[in-house]
Amino acid sequence: MPRTLLAIGETMAMVTPVVAAPVTDADAFLLDAGGAESNVAAHVAALGHRAVWFSRLGDDALGRRIARQLTARGVDVSRVVFDGAHPTGLYVKDPGNGVLYYRRGSAAAHLTDADADAVSFDGVDLLHVSGITAAISASASSFLSRVMARARENGVPVSFDVNHRAPLWDAETAAPVLLELARSADVVLVGRDEAETLWGTATAAEVRALLPDVAELIVKDGDIGATAFADADEVFEPALVVEVVEAVGAGDAFAGGYLAGRLSGAPVPDRLRAGHARAARTLQTTTDSIDEPAPVAPAPGIPT
Repeated sequence: MPRTLLAIGETMAMVTPVVAAPVTDADAFLLDAGGAESNVAAHVAALGHRAVWFSRLGDDALGRRIARQLTARGVDVSRVVFDGAHPTGLYVKDPGNGVLYYRRGSAAAHLTDADADAVSFDGVDLLHVSGITAAISASASSFLSRVMARARENGVPVSFDVNHRAPLWDAETAAPVLLELARSADVVLVGRDEAETLWGTATAAEVRALLPDVAELIVKDGDIGATAFADADEVFEPALVVEVVEAVGAGDAFAGGYLAGRLSGAPVPDRLRAGHARAARTLQTTTDSIDEPAPVAPAPGIPT
């Protein structure tokens, strides 16, 4: 029986070369929706569960396009707030050179405690958030802490992807904030190298020692594999071997596969395998999604 994931966090318009070439050399580009939490929602929806995404988008062409694209991928965007005073953020994938962000002052950066208080948890089985929200503004950081607390008050487990973004804040600033958020979650996903940068933990076991009370901790180690600590159990599953076209978005795909497995009640090894399978497919495309976006068409309730 399908269950419901509520994912919350910023989604931006994403520009990426159609062919994996640097922006300076590419001739054709794709305009897509890109955001860690909505990416996870799209993967969960594709795997048969109900996925709802909430955030703020600019009441502009990019915001409306994002909402339509996510709707086409099976994500419920009916709760999204369209903000007429602030724009939708934008980022550009530059294969071989990283990512360029144009998000300062975005609509999502203006999430507030009032937005958190307005979130309904009726029918929600799992809340998924990430550390990116804590980095985009002080009000968004407060929003994140508040919405996680409200989920717990409503008996909804919280999934937290650490997702440290160095261009947004340095490790010294981010480390204590992200550690506190991780300790307040029920499911935590973190990269081994990411944890080492933030907290000086060199191994999955050291991350577990730092987060002993998290019910479900998943430490991802790139193309090596991922280790899950669930209560007293420790499970490792190797990553799949693929030819990588573009790495951005693979972590969200892994989270989507893993969380879909969790919603289905699959055992931990199967959840890890589902995460690796989803990540492997995403690694072979320049977009954050596995399939090319469906044609952009009007959807009920979305401004045109």
